[in-house]
Amino acid sequence: MLVYIKENFDDMSKAGARIVADLVRKKPNCVLGFATGGTPLGMYKELIRLHKNEGLDFSKVTTFNLDEYVGLPPEHDQSYHYFMWENLFKHINVDRRFVHIPMGMAQDIDRFCEWYEAQIEKAGGIDLQILGIGANGHIAFNEPGSSLGSRTRIKTLTGTTREANARFFKNPDEVPKYAITMGVGTIMDAKELLLLASGEGKADAIAATCEGPITAKWPATIVQMHRYAFVIVDKAAASKLTMKYTD
Repeated sequence: MLVYIKENFDDMSKAGARIVADLVRKKPNCVLGFATGGTPLGMYKELIRLHKNEGLDFSKVTTFNLDEYVGLPPEHDQSYHYFMWENLFKHINVDRRFVHIPMGMAQDIDRFCEWYEAQIEKAGGIDLQILGIGANGHIAFNEPGSSLGSRTRIKTLTGTTREANARFFKNPDEVPKYAITMGVGTIMDAKELLLLASGEGKADAIAATCEGPITAKWPATIVQMHRYAFVIVDKAAASKLTMKYTD
């Protein structure tokens, strides 16, 4: 695990974008795993700039997203389908046929999750999985207590996660109680991981992830076991780390 501490959110975002861009240039038909939330927005903005100004080509890239709310149609403005198209996909030349995002309106969710896992395998596995991290240490929607060997499945969201996401909804009661999420085991199957974190609110989670024991209480700690994992954080998120890391 390589940990990089950057001065601020912008520097963190650009460093993350460089890793993604280097892979796309090296392997134009790579498989990228994407995340949603506020943390990767700066990186997505930089990837859009690289596409428009420097010709970064996404036309052969296959994508898989980590998660999606159960019960929200793709056109809902808080669905992760909507998020990805508004904040990245419609601004680059990604091929819609190669885009995969969990379907929160699936009638048979268990069967859909099996299909999603099969599609990842059919694509040859994920080359680089982008991750955010929750204040409680969750990755994707793998909440504390999740099996560290879990696969794509439906998960009940904790009150902490629903409260954190309530700011995006008009009414807190509208926040879904369930989500489809890649499992921790699915995430760990990716050839490389890129975990981003920004702000003091993530400091405890980053300290646990980088320096604490591996435990289901902090699901992100499993990243320590990955052979090729990049953790890029700003100084605020790194404020509780005790060891010296690369800047």
